[in-house]
Amino acid sequence: MSRTGNSSVNRADSTTAGADRHGPVDELLTAVRSGRLARIPELLAALDAVQRRNCLPALKELRRELRQEWSREAVEARARLLVAGAGCHAGPAGAATWLAGSDFSGRQWARNSVLHQVIEAQPVEWQVEVVTRLAARPTRSWGSTMYPVIEAVVRRTGCEVPRSESFVRGWMDRAEDLGGARPTLAQKVREDGFTPVLLPEVFELADVGWQLTCRYSPRPGDVWTEAIGDLAAAGVVDRAELLDRCLARLLRGGKPADQRAFLEVLRALDPTPEEYAARVRDVVALVDGLSVLAGHAQEVLAGLDEAGLIEPEVLTEASAVVLFRSEKKLVRAQLAWLEKAARRSPERSGPVVLAAAEAFGHPDTALQARALNVVARHLKAAGTAVVAELRSAAETLNPVHHRRAGELFGAPDGDGEDDPDTGWNELLPPAPGPRPLGAPIASAAELAEELSALLAAREPGVAAFERVLDGLVRLTHLDRKALAEAVEPVRRAHPWSGTGSWGDCAPREILYVVAAVAGETPPWKLWDYLGGAGRHKLSGPRTTVHGAVLAARLEEVAWHTVQAPLPYLLATPTDATGALEAAVLVERIAGYEAADVKPGKADLSQALLRVGAADEVVLAAAEELGSPAGRRVAHWLRTGGLPGQPSERVLFAPGKGLRRANVYGDRWWEEVERIAVAQPGIGAGPKGPGGERLSAELRALLDGTEPSVARARTVYDWSRRPVEHWFAMLPWHREELAARWLDPFAEGADRDERGAARHLPLLAEAGGPAGLALHLALAYGLGARHTEDRTAAVDALLVLAARGDLDGALLGRELGALVACGTVMAGRLGAALALAAETGARATVWSVLGPALPGLLGEADPSTRGLGDLIALAADCARRTGARGPVAEVTAMAERAGSGRVVKEARALRDVLAG
Repeated sequence: MSRTGNSSVNRADSTTAGADRHGPVDELLTAVRSGRLARIPELLAALDAVQRRNCLPALKELRRELRQEWSREAVEARARLLVAGAGCHAGPAGAATWLAGSDFSGRQWARNSVLHQVIEAQPVEWQVEVVTRLAARPTRSWGSTMYPVIEAVVRRTGCEVPRSESFVRGWMDRAEDLGGARPTLAQKVREDGFTPVLLPEVFELADVGWQLTCRYSPRPGDVWTEAIGDLAAAGVVDRAELLDRCLARLLRGGKPADQRAFLEVLRALDPTPEEYAARVRDVVALVDGLSVLAGHAQEVLAGLDEAGLIEPEVLTEASAVVLFRSEKKLVRAQLAWLEKAARRSPERSGPVVLAAAEAFGHPDTALQARALNVVARHLKAAGTAVVAELRSAAETLNPVHHRRAGELFGAPDGDGEDDPDTGWNELLPPAPGPRPLGAPIASAAELAEELSALLAAREPGVAAFERVLDGLVRLTHLDRKALAEAVEPVRRAHPWSGTGSWGDCAPREILYVVAAVAGETPPWKLWDYLGGAGRHKLSGPRTTVHGAVLAARLEEVAWHTVQAPLPYLLATPTDATGALEAAVLVERIAGYEAADVKPGKADLSQALLRVGAADEVVLAAAEELGSPAGRRVAHWLRTGGLPGQPSERVLFAPGKGLRRANVYGDRWWEEVERIAVAQPGIGAGPKGPGGERLSAELRALLDGTEPSVARARTVYDWSRRPVEHWFAMLPWHREELAARWLDPFAEGADRDERGAARHLPLLAEAGGPAGLALHLALAYGLGARHTEDRTAAVDALLVLAARGDLDGALLGRELGALVACGTVMAGRLGAALALAAETGARATVWSVLGPALPGLLGEADPSTRGLGDLIALAADCARRTGARGPVAEVTAMAERAGSGRVVKEARALRDVLAG
């Protein structure tokens, strides 16, 4: 787009080049191109209807020319063009379309007095029709609005006020658009004649929550929620209508921000008990809505019930909804309401105890106990008629409550051999099987299609990338010219930028290889990058060690594509995890030897780190290889490759520094205490039979690591977050990967960040030992702030358990320590483990919680939120799996005085473990 003065603004219009320069039409066109905006109304007034119509073709042509022009001159010409076009359109439809054009957005032209002057000079009927059409147009998500023009016409002519969404939003924006000393929002809209018409329409808007709750000053009434309440109290708008619209808006649902905002409006309206009672059906319906709405409705209904303004059946109806909700606060409040109702009116005890029995099926055993207490206190007043129904409802109680239920109304006590919850059978998902990559890409057309899909994907998978990279090598070797022709359309759609990336090297940089296939990159330059004489095209200041590996592989492939085409790549995995079968690698090396081809250093190094263990048959075949690469592969397979690294447990707690932070979050680690690991690294790595080493980029993947401020700071760098391709570089070294990525996993728990734990299932599916680092990463994932991260951690937990790789004792001890030091919140951990238990893995959950109990009860504060839920889950899993044997910390907690939740649950667990 041009930003220079030599734009189309200054070019003469071909339709008027030979005309009289002093004619009124030409004067207008000249003024539009390079004149002053203030002259436009005067020039328009000198034109009759025919002359104005004759101006339109030239104005439209100039409009087309200016669409791609954003110089200062073009912007000024666009303002003159907008005004002139509005005055030249005799038809209201054409004028409205002209004014609403998207190319006139980006500036507040509708505030300009010159435009208002031109519109005001038109017939009143024309003005009304134009603004009616403008008001009916959809609201733009960005840019300017024609609201000031519409408002001026409506106020001046007294025509009907538009009720469209765009006009209502414009009215709200206009009411807020004041600077300096000003009245409050409530005062301004109270004096506005539009308010009685437009304020009720606000309740029909979506995505308006932020606007309703945005406060413009500390003064009362300077926020929409309070202003609406003030207007209703002053009688400016119909209070009953606003109440009805507000409740209807809340019942209709929508985004949580909108729901909360309209609840604030409802509270500002402050309905009386009588007004709520008249709308009781709407209020009852709200108890099934958003948690904050349900809480408000519950509070209102309880007050109405206490005042005797609603039918007693409303309590039962509300209980049937609330007592099945997951929010414990709502359930406790509902049980308290039932308790008060029965105490206030003993004749209601029958319906009350039956309603309370609905909570017998709640998943939280503490709430079950609370409901059982309500029933027990009012059972005598309820009479024997309800006992049969209570006995039936008690079947849904957790067996830990069966004994007491049996004492109350004859329910089974759970001690019999027919208890369906004893003798629990562990249910685990099947261990993940192989995910082969499939046959190599066979044609140039197929490769072009796969390449296009790879580049279009936001996060392309390992299999897609590796197949395309291998396909480029294979098909270049067969017919480079045909391949270049096939991928040309893809190159046009996704051109390679030709410069180093500001971020990390990513799979999209495969375009560098495509450019080499097409001859875009000179061969000498490729060699220069490979030789280190110049800066790598695919590396930059933000490149990670993993990105450097990918860059090295791509640059090496690009060089071979131009100088020495290879028949295929050695490192292409056979499984989507990145793993490479030993037999396949041996076969590929044999093929290289037969073709007298020397492999690339990065390709061979990556293949060695991806290859799995070999059996005797494969080892025998490897020993027959005669090339240096073949002897190196045979030696690698015979010696077992890289040994696993030991993980040392380390506490990372740097404490306060002396320097004050100048950047938000720059020294966040000062508040963090993390359990982490250190590993020594592989140094120069193992030698091959000829003294060969892994390439430097791949050795860097396994450099020594320990927790440090420098390592923790990389958490803030978006380019340092793990991606799926990183896992595929070391598919047999998940313990090493977990040690180096522990900070991103930890921040999901201690800093409430989102997303890192989603990769835990990939670590669980990878190969190699599962040691301290992996179990610590899993522990942080189970305590993550966000539900989706905890779910991913549960998936990883179940995968490890299904494969027999889970060390429950190790995980439990670390979880106990993390909860005790406050890094992992007990409530979040309880939610994650409860999810695992619900899948049928209760024995797995007990294998973790059992070893965690000493830390949870011996070191953690008993008042820790959520700790009672964890102990209750442990008791349930222990009972169902038949776990027995005392735990000293459980016994000590159970013997404490008091009736706190943790003490109660510890007593229940002690009894279960005692048999």
